[in-house]
Amino acid sequence: MSLTEIFSAKGFLFDLNGTMVNDMPYHIKAWHQEIVKLGGTLSLEEMKHQCYGKNDELLERIFPGRFTMEEKIKLGNDKEALYRIEFKPQLKLIDGLAPFLATASERKIQMAIGSAAITENINFVIDNLQISHYFSAIVSANDVQQSKPHPETFLKCAQRLGLSPQECIVFEDTPKGVECALNAGMKAVVILGEHTQSEFASFANVIHYTSDYVKLLVH
Repeated sequence: MSLTEIFSAKGFLFDLNGTMVNDMPYHIKAWHQEIVKLGGTLSLEEMKHQCYGKNDELLERIFPGRFTMEEKIKLGNDKEALYRIEFKPQLKLIDGLAPFLATASERKIQMAIGSAAITENINFVIDNLQISHYFSAIVSANDVQQSKPHPETFLKCAQRLGLSPQECIVFEDTPKGVECALNAGMKAVVILGEHTQSEFASFANVIHYTSDYVKLLVH
C-alpha cells in the first residue's frame, strides 16, 4: 500500500507505548526492577517479551496464583509511578509524529488511541505533549475486559469513531498489537523499535514498516 493509500483511510488508531513515544525501554526496565524485587528471575530480554496486556495479566503470567487482584493493582501502580518519574525527562513524540498528526487532522482523518496502558499513563503522554485535541476517542486498559491480542481494544476505538474496521489503519510496534489489529479485521503499519521486521512476518495485515513517522509524511 502506498503512502497516498494510507492517507485515504478514514481512521487512524494508535497504540501508545513504542508507537507514539519511545518509552518501551523504560517500561521494560521498570517492570524488570519490580519483578526482581519480587523474586523473579527473568532477564531484561525475557522481560521485553512479557510487556504486553494489562498489568495484572503480566503479573499473573510471571507469578501464577501468587497475588490477589488488589495486590496486582498496587504492584502495577507502583511500577507505573516509577516509569513516569524515570521517563518524564525524556518524554517526546517519535520523530515525525507531530506533523503526521497535523497532516491527518487537516485531511479530516479521525484518530483514536487504543492502548493497554492505564488511563493515567495515556494522559501523562498526551497532556504533557499537548496533543489530546487530535484524538476523538481513547480506549485504555481501564476500558476493556480482554486486552491485546483480543480485538476488543481496536474494535472499541472504531466503534467510538463511528467507523467500520475496514475503514481504519492501526499503528503498532509489537507483534501482539498487530495480531490484535488482524483479529479486528484491520490493516496495520508497524513502527519498528524494540522488535524486528522478521517478528511480524506471519501477519498478512501489515501494509508498511517504518522506523519513524518522517517517512510516512506525504510531501
